[in-house]
Amino acid sequence: MANKRVLVKFSGEALAGEEGHGIDTQILKYIAQEIKSLVEAGIEVGIVIGGGNIIRGVTAAQDGIIKRTSGDYMGMLATVINGVAMQEACEHAGLEVRMQTAIKMEQIAEPYINRKAVRHLEKGRVVIFAAGTGNPFFTTDTAATLRAVEIGAEVIIKATKVDGVYDKDPAKFDDAKKLFELSYDDALNDHIKVMDDTSIALAKDNRLPIIVCDMSIKGNLLDILNGNMKNCSIVK
Repeated sequence: MANKRVLVKFSGEALAGEEGHGIDTQILKYIAQEIKSLVEAGIEVGIVIGGGNIIRGVTAAQDGIIKRTSGDYMGMLATVINGVAMQEACEHAGLEVRMQTAIKMEQIAEPYINRKAVRHLEKGRVVIFAAGTGNPFFTTDTAATLRAVEIGAEVIIKATKVDGVYDKDPAKFDDAKKLFELSYDDALNDHIKVMDDTSIALAKDNRLPIIVCDMSIKGNLLDILNGNMKNCSIVK
């Protein structure tokens, strides 16, 4: 197995299920089992989850009543709620888990300390990184790439609802073509929404491959890390 340490990024919306908001515990259970399969294969796993199933900072601030800075902090707190839920689900599946937050809240989680995070990973614990980067105006995509670089992950996996990157929206266009492999510059120049531009640029600077895959395909995460790239796209 090539990859020994990975960071998996889930969107907050992925936790919501068909309701579109809140947290579906059956999806949490499914994700925890997928993560468990990686850990049992000897892979060290970090996780970042968005908060869009609860609130988005941009949306909260769109009419000017709530400042963008405050809206983004609200979004960071949403990622902590999702992180607590994911921690519980992973522990229920029998995994050892630690959550670290970019904003200090010791009653809930450890503060983010890089060396401590790496030590947890080395001990086989799953580490959930919550509260984004701790700064407004940065997305959880950027937070995921930043944490992946900091912990020395060999790849970042963005687990989504599609099986890779397409030249146009496959839900709207029948002639959409899947791009199995593309460069960082392709992703930036063509504004293909793999991740936001800041996170792609950071990945490029650090030569961190980004894999986009469908999280609903059972066993897909482990298959990808075993070299089966059929149900994904890679940016490198």
